[in-house]
Formats: sequence, structure tokens, C-alpha cells
Amino acid sequence: MVDEQRYGADALVESLINHQVKYVFGIPGAKIDRLFELLDHPKNPKAPQLIVTRHEQNAGFLASGIGRLTGEPGVVATTSGPGASNLATPIVTATAEGDPVVAISGQVPLKDLFRQTHQSMPNKELFDPITKFSAEIGDPENISEVVANAFQSATEGKQGASFISLPQDVDDAKVTTAALPPLDAPKLGLASGESIAELVRRIKTAKLPVLLVGMRASSPDVTAAIRKLVKKAGIPVVETFQGAGIISHELEQDYFFGRVGLFRNQPGDKLLKHADLVITVGYDAIEYEPRNWNAEQEAVITVIDSTAPQLDKNFQPTTELIGDIAATVSHLADQVENYQPAAESKQYLQDLHTEIEADQQETAPTGKDNLNHPLAVIEALQRRVNDQMTVSVDVGSHYIWMARHFRSYEPRHLLFSNGMQTLGVALPWSISAALVWPNAKSVSVSGDAGFLFTGQELETAVRLGLNTVHLIWNDGYYDMVRFQEIMKYGKDAAVKFGPVDYVKYAESFGATGLRVESPDQLGEVLDKAFATEGPVVVDIPIDYSHNSELGQTLLADQF
Repeated sequence: MVDEQRYGADALVESLINHQVKYVFGIPGAKIDRLFELLDHPKNPKAPQLIVTRHEQNAGFLASGIGRLTGEPGVVATTSGPGASNLATPIVTATAEGDPVVAISGQVPLKDLFRQTHQSMPNKELFDPITKFSAEIGDPENISEVVANAFQSATEGKQGASFISLPQDVDDAKVTTAALPPLDAPKLGLASGESIAELVRRIKTAKLPVLLVGMRASSPDVTAAIRKLVKKAGIPVVETFQGAGIISHELEQDYFFGRVGLFRNQPGDKLLKHADLVITVGYDAIEYEPRNWNAEQEAVITVIDSTAPQLDKNFQPTTELIGDIAATVSHLADQVENYQPAAESKQYLQDLHTEIEADQQETAPTGKDNLNHPLAVIEALQRRVNDQMTVSVDVGSHYIWMARHFRSYEPRHLLFSNGMQTLGVALPWSISAALVWPNAKSVSVSGDAGFLFTGQELETAVRLGLNTVHLIWNDGYYDMVRFQEIMKYGKDAAVKFGPVDYVKYAESFGATGLRVESPDQLGEVLDKAFATEGPVVVDIPIDYSHNSELGQTLLADQF
């Protein structure tokens, strides 16, 4: 029996199988069509499922959503030229925000790389500054090696994006080398015993230590270890936006002191300033710059992480515990068991918690002109979202309201783009969540501006039969820009656009479209949305007249 001929595309698919990739998102083209042909008509039943999208940027967001939710690289494949350049925004977002992604784009044949030919451009060089790894494959026998290194780079240390440029003749070339077998990920050990002992001493002599938990603390094993530490030692916790959900229902009452990442003088900021020991766990500076919470450079900081932190004048740790985060935190919990903050600190925490709860229980004001107040929408949504559901939040004024007021109790179930603040991520991330957790409703929230950045992927959600609910906070402006302009200049500029009938828009894709015609209909419409099978879009006319008050809490350098 003669062995079937293998090509570059075969080696690539075999490598994806070896890395247990479940989905490849993308759009085909002539320079990479052999790969797409093989994905759409797989020889191996273990081949990833190909999901064709309506735009390469959105395919990249879908891949980064998989990476954020699972901790394993999402994969996106596109053709050459603009097929590759359209990936720039999701790739820079993934790298900045720690989401593992492997992106593959077609390229002109090797002989045309340095000619001015159709769709010829320096792919590798384009992605070098915005990825952890960028390579162009020059020999088909090396495909599996490049893929293996791309996956390794995307997942080690601070996770992020890797990019592979695949010339057409490499994709089409005959290959004899077997794909590299899957390898176990390297296992980090505990941080040094001496460093852990020093931190134990610091905690036991501190009047008020606090945990600042971030993006690399949101994996299941690290979350479990943090909850163990909090239960045993009674240490209060402040979450970053990407650390949302690390503190559970059970621990919320006594140990959750809000989120930080854009606001000034929030309870979390006050606690970080008041604490005599700040222990950052999996925290990345891009989530909430140290200059915002340690402007006076007085904080005593200890780092627990898997990778060395970025240092600056506002972030000078006295101790760095580098190693397996979960193992280090769990071991720390065993050493500081039964520690309690000082009596005066407990009173301070109680007063701070009272402030948090008063803010959380604030009655939503009535919206003006038959519109819905943001707090009313958040309250209504909170009542309908359970811990299994994922809520993906876009960027805009709604993002500020949601980050401050919406509660989440499981990690990686409330998603924000905080590093790049990238418009359009909400709907693609919601689709990713529906794929990862198909038995739970997936929710996304955007403004009317951000929705149309990626709204065409409604068709993808309909085609896949996913149970998603997307809420549009509709006001007719790029409002996050608008209200800041008004605060600075007393007027707005270049932020108004025309109306869209989002109900008809949704229906044109085969989704269900609903509209809240008056505030008293909000609950009824949301009940219908959550009870409806398949993708649903809800148009909610919003009252942003209170944004000027909200704006007083924003950091000055955000304007």
C-alpha cells in the first residue's frame, strides 16, 4: 500500500491536532487555500473544527476569546495581504492583555517575497512588535517545529500572541517529516522557601495586608489557592478588571473590596493606599498602572507571579516570589493560617465594606425622557445572570458602569478589554464563551457604536446555533469620548452618528431582535431574551445624563 502524499497543510493540521486545538477561526484565500481545504474536509476526525467568520479581525477576537477563557491558545488563520493586516488589532490586544493566540496567515510564494507583487508584504516584520513570537516558514519540513515554538511562546510567562507567516509554496509543498509529538507543558515549582518565609513574616507583622489579584491569578488552580489563603488568613482582596470573579459568593461579604482599573478614589484604591503590605498576585501593570494606585511611592509591595514584573518608580517590590503561582499561594496559606488583621484594621475594613454595599444597593434613578438608567439595566441583568454564564463587555460608557457595579463570582466569566480598551470585542468573545460552555447562556454588552464594529458576526452565531444575548446600550454617540470632551472643553465634537434599527438588523441575520420601548418593559424584555433559543439582540435606549457625575471618579490622565 502506497502512503498518501503529505503537503505543508497536512503537517500544519497534524501539528494543530497534536496541540489539541478544537477550533480554527478565519477566512480563506488563494495563498492559504490548501490549509482551508484540509480543515473543511479533514482526513483526521481529530482535526480542529473550522469556523468561517465575516471579518478577519473578528476571527482574531474569537481566537483570543478562546485563549482568555481556557488559558490555551486560540487559533486564527487568514490569507495574505489585508487578510494578515486585519489581524493587527486582535493580535496587539491579545498580547497586551495576556490572551494566548496562534495566528497563521498566508504569504506570497518564497520567490516573490522581495518583489512588488500581489499581496506581497513583510508579514513577519509587521507582527514582530505586537507578538511574543513571529516567524515566516521558509522550509516545509520545518512547519511543525515553527508551530511548536509558536504555541510554546504563546503560553509561557505572560501569555500572548504568536504569528506564523505561511508562504503559498510552503503550504503546497510535499512534506516527509512527521509532525512533532505533543509535549507536556513545563511545570514551574514553588517560589523559593526563603522568599515565602520572608512573606509569612511580613504578613504576620502587618497591620493590614491586602491582595491585589490580576490576570494571571484567574486560572482555576490559582483562584482556588487564593480562596484558600483568604479563608485561612482573612486577608482582604482587591480585583483588577481581568481578576473579576476570583472572590466567590461565600467570601464576598468579608473579603471583597472592589475592582480597580480606571477609577479614582474607589474603595479598592483607598484600601491599597491604607494597607501596609500590598501582595500582588498575577498582576500586570497594564491592567491598572502602579502610578494610579501608588502615586506617592509609599506602598510596601510583594509580588507573587510566574514571571518577573515590569519595574518602575511606582512599582518597586521588596520581595518577588517567582514560580508556580497556585503552589506558592497554597503553601503560603498553610504557613499563615489563623492570621488576622489588627483590630483597628478590621474596623477600617468594616467601614469600607459599608461604603461598598451602600454604593451597590443604591436605588437606580428613573431614566429621563423614557430612557433607561444604567444602574437599572445592571440591576436587571444581575438578577438574570448566574455563575455559569459569561458576560463579555465592550468599551464605552457602559464599560465604566459595568466594571464598577456588576458583580461576578467565577473567574473569566466577566470579560473586559482593559489593556487596549479595544472596541468590538464583546460579541466575538460571547461567541467564544458559547462554544467553550455550550450549556450556559452567553451574554455580551456594548454601546451602539461598538456593536457595529463586529455586529456582522451575528450571522456566525446564528449559523452555529449559539445561545447568546447581546445588550446594546443605545444613545447615538461615541459617548465615552463625548462625556470626557464635555468635561474638558464644555462641548463635544465628532461623536454623533445616525440611527440604526437594531431589531431589523438582528432579524436580517436570522437572530431575534427585541427593543425596550419604555423603562417599565425592561424586565419583561430581558426575560424574553433569556428564554429565547439562539442569538438575541436587545436594543436598550439609555440615559447617560449622569455620566458627568461618574466622570468625577475617572483618573485625570484618562482624559
